[in-house]
Amino acid sequence: MVELPLPASGRIVGSCHYYALRVFFEDTDLSGIVYHANYLKYCERARSDLLDLLDVDQRTAQEAGEGAYAVADAEIAWKRPAKLGDGLVVETRATSLRAASVRMYQRIVRPLAIAPTALESAEVLAEVNLRIGFVSPDGRPRRQPDAWRAKFARFAGAEES
Repeated sequence: MVELPLPASGRIVGSCHYYALRVFFEDTDLSGIVYHANYLKYCERARSDLLDLLDVDQRTAQEAGEGAYAVADAEIAWKRPAKLGDGLVVETRATSLRAASVRMYQRIVRPLAIAPTALESAEVLAEVNLRIGFVSPDGRPRRQPDAWRAKFARFAGAEES
C-alpha cells in the first residue's frame, strides 16, 4: 500500500507563524517573476494555515451563521521579486487584537540557506500589514467569538484589548 503525503502545514514558534511554499510556473509571468497579486495569495494561505493550527474553524462558524474573517484593509510593500522555483517563507504575527478585528503583520522572505538560522539572513521580498475583521454572513462587522479572541491573544502573547 502507498502512503500518501499530507498537505503542507506551517509551524507556530512563540508569537510567529511560519509557512513555507515553493514558487511554481503558474505563479509567474512570462519572465519567471511572481505576479504581484500572488504575494497576497501566499499571505492568505499562511493565515488560513495559522487558523487551522489555532483550531479556529471558520467553515463551521460560517455554516452555523456566525460569520468568518475577511480582510478589511491591506498595505503591501514589495521589496524584491520572487522567481520561479524559489522556496519562500511567510512569517505572520498578530500585532493587535480588538473585539471584532485582528491586525497582522506578514513578511515574505527568501531564505539564503537551509539552516535553523536562515531566516535571520533571509531576503525580505514583501511586507504586508493587514486588518482582518470578523463579519456576519451578511458582511457586517461582528464581535469575534470569545474563544477565538483568546486563541489569538495567546498566539500574540499579548493581552486582549
